[in-house]
Amino acid sequence: MNCSKVGQFYGTTNETIHLDGVTLTDTVYGQDRVPWHFHEHNYFTFILQGGVIEGNKKHVYECCTGDLLFHNWQDAHYNIASGRFTRGVHVEVSPQWFDYFDKANNITEGSIRIADPRIKMLMYQVVKEMKLAGNAGQLSIDTLVLEIFGLLTNTVLVAGERKPQWVSRVREILHESKDDWKLADLARSVNIHPVHLSRHFSKYFGMSLGDYVRAIKVQRALTLLPNDELSLTDISFECGFADQSHFIRSFKSFYQVTPLHYRKFLLKK
Repeated sequence: MNCSKVGQFYGTTNETIHLDGVTLTDTVYGQDRVPWHFHEHNYFTFILQGGVIEGNKKHVYECCTGDLLFHNWQDAHYNIASGRFTRGVHVEVSPQWFDYFDKANNITEGSIRIADPRIKMLMYQVVKEMKLAGNAGQLSIDTLVLEIFGLLTNTVLVAGERKPQWVSRVREILHESKDDWKLADLARSVNIHPVHLSRHFSKYFGMSLGDYVRAIKVQRALTLLPNDELSLTDISFECGFADQSHFIRSFKSFYQVTPLHYRKFLLKK
């Protein structure tokens, strides 16, 4: 079985940035099928455009734009092309980086799909820093990756804890629906009191209910931004914003730049 070296991915490499302990690679996937293989270091796969099927011994993930996976370096896997133009950014982290920052490098034994919008927002910031700062981005990239691993560690630990049934149901409802839920209606749908939902939501989701809903909408928008045939008005409507102005304000609250500027970052190669 092949072991992919640092910075080596199957396809056309648009850009590779080697920092101390962190390697970032922007790749266009170019093979119909990639056979079983593993990598030298733990790494993230972040799909910027298109989609790909990735399978390992336990799971098969049908990844699309905006999906984020974390891989343990020992986890053997394969890839199948979706037939669409597909581009992703990979963030590889060396054992020395974990040692330097006194972080555990055995968060998970295999691969996991990350749904937490806070982690995805941080990964989009990594892409922005990659394109803006390049080889001078060590400080900002280290800071962002540390934040990502902090949240990821908590996510894995919490996943192993016993949570109330309403938590997973609320997560499903908010991620699958584009409706603007009222607190009372959302609480009624999971059979709990609105005060209980409001009081305990941040304990399990890491942010307030309102911020979480906005984060989901912004994440949906980010998956559409690479499609330059869609206007900001189209995207704001598709993602459930009241209008384009509301979309721009919400986006800037998370990323400090307009969606149009961020589209330029995402399309920059």
